[in-house]
Amino acid sequence: MATLAARHGRGVLVAGIAGLFLAFVGAFGTGDAPLWMRLVYWLVLCWSGAAAGAVVGGIVQNSGLTERRPFVGGAVITLGVALPGTLYVWAVSSLMFGGLPRLETLGRFFLPVLVITAAITALNFLAARRPIETHAGAPEAAPPRFLERLPPRLRGATLYAVEAQDHYLRLHTSKGEDLILMRLSDAVSELEGIEGAQTHRSWWVARAAVADARRGDGRAVLTLANGAEAPVSRAYAKALREAGWF
Repeated sequence: MATLAARHGRGVLVAGIAGLFLAFVGAFGTGDAPLWMRLVYWLVLCWSGAAAGAVVGGIVQNSGLTERRPFVGGAVITLGVALPGTLYVWAVSSLMFGGLPRLETLGRFFLPVLVITAAITALNFLAARRPIETHAGAPEAAPPRFLERLPPRLRGATLYAVEAQDHYLRLHTSKGEDLILMRLSDAVSELEGIEGAQTHRSWWVARAAVADARRGDGRAVLTLANGAEAPVSRAYAKALREAGWF
């Protein structure tokens, strides 16, 4: 929940900064309007676009497209917001600056809406790129809270990795595998104390569990002590490489 709130808060902040910039420069022919009107106009449009982007972005991200093909995912989000957004901007702009909306003016709004939506989507993608999440080793007296969640048959095992599968987590350990009901983001916060990192939107890996690393087709794969293979996505590859994982 905290991760979701942070992502939405970031989107609101990026949209607000973009709205202020567009208002002060009088973008797309709005420079003749009073500053207060430009501020209201651009902030309303940008924050409305951020709300629409959160909905569309959530759908696209849940499909996994932004992870597999980030540029394609970004394009889908941009078009998913810009196409209906053009109608919205056309209506708001006409009412604020020109009276009732006229159909013959609709076409001129699509390109500006597309450009602004693409720019804000790109800024959100850049802001959302998370650095590697690596934990230091825990003191002996303070084992990670997550280990208390291990099923009874896995208690005392060495944790190799945590893999998200739908609403469940598959635990890879020295005593085998099992599933628990939990979100990966919540698990990562409870893994403090085990040196490891998130390697993919669906994987967290303990560094000591990595037996081998290889690259192929432009992607890296980590082979764990139990033979499981954990993918490394582009979002985490650079930080992991700099940290010496492969």
